[in-house]
Amino acid sequence: MYKILERQELNPTVTRLKIHAPRVAKKAEAGQFIILRTDADGERIPLTIADYDRENETIDIIFQVVGATTERLNHMRIGECLHDFVGPLGRATHTDGLKKVAVVGGGVGCAIAYPVAKKLHQLGAEVHAIVGFRSKDLVILEDDFRNSSSKFVLMTDDGSAGERGLVTDALRSLIESGEKYDEVITIGPLPMMKFVSLLTKEYGIRTIASMNPVMIDGTGMCGG
Repeated sequence: MYKILERQELNPTVTRLKIHAPRVAKKAEAGQFIILRTDADGERIPLTIADYDRENETIDIIFQVVGATTERLNHMRIGECLHDFVGPLGRATHTDGLKKVAVVGGGVGCAIAYPVAKKLHQLGAEVHAIVGFRSKDLVILEDDFRNSSSKFVLMTDDGSAGERGLVTDALRSLIESGEKYDEVITIGPLPMMKFVSLLTKEYGIRTIASMNPVMIDGTGMCGG
């Protein structure tokens, strides 16, 4: 069974759990995901691996409460166990050979952007993290991003935290100030990723956007 070791409410609708999962932690890489069930009759849901610790055999997951399963998951407490915790699944994010990267995250998508920024930082790449939220109350992982980047920019729509404006405003400012990126990686709401991609297209910067696929079994057998 997969015991919950830590629980942290990042904002009113987003929670972070640390799960004891030795075999998953042994193989996990940034960009991969797991599929879990809270109980024997529960729905299978995929969640991105937000962090992993091979030494302590743990996996961190971050989720937003949006339906019955995440509501049930949000009511689980430290010491309780998940019924299923399968992974790591999916392809790890390509990080080899990248020397300077801008990681652009929006909203709860920052939970997926963070492990990518951390991995690149650990590999010695220069990471510029740009994250955006609607307001201060919704900000997550601010300290984590600061510790995993050489430049960190926080944007909010209303200016209640960081700078007022959009992530594209910050990215354009950095590019026009002379920053040259091998790649921009953007993860968040579809409109945000669209406008980040349109911006980087102007400057000819290779850009990777994280698109959530239709998924049935999560292992590639379903053909979805």
